[in-house]
Amino acid sequence: MRIAVAADERVGIAEAVVEELRKRGHEPITHGALSESERDDWAWASEAAARDVADGNADQGIVCCWTGTGASIAANKVAGIRAALCLDPQTAEGARRWNDANVLALSLRATSQAELAEILDAWFAASPSAEADDRANVAHLAEVESTRA
Repeated sequence: MRIAVAADERVGIAEAVVEELRKRGHEPITHGALSESERDDWAWASEAAARDVADGNADQGIVCCWTGTGASIAANKVAGIRAALCLDPQTAEGARRWNDANVLALSLRATSQAELAEILDAWFAASPSAEADDRANVAHLAEVESTRA
């Protein structure tokens, strides 16, 4: 799977995200501080990763900044993106299952390497729910998104 990855600094888990994705057989597309030729501010880098997902150049995205909040906000400005800030595996699993999230936002400060592995395990193991109530919520998200376009 191709995964767009952005970080504004090479601190905390920034480089570990890329290494972990490669270890799992994914192809990271790096942005921001993770790329030698790009701007490293969180808003620009997160938007670049989100655009990769929205444009179909990546299957999913992972965006990171100090708290993860700014990266998630910047990614969610891109039409078609559903970025979720996940600080634990349960939130990551729920974001995929109930919200059909396609971009994972992480905190460079608060996420340990062990938590990163657990969050990625949960993120990649989950898929959108087939439950009728959950599908209705995802359909509503699509309606909201179409009014933004």
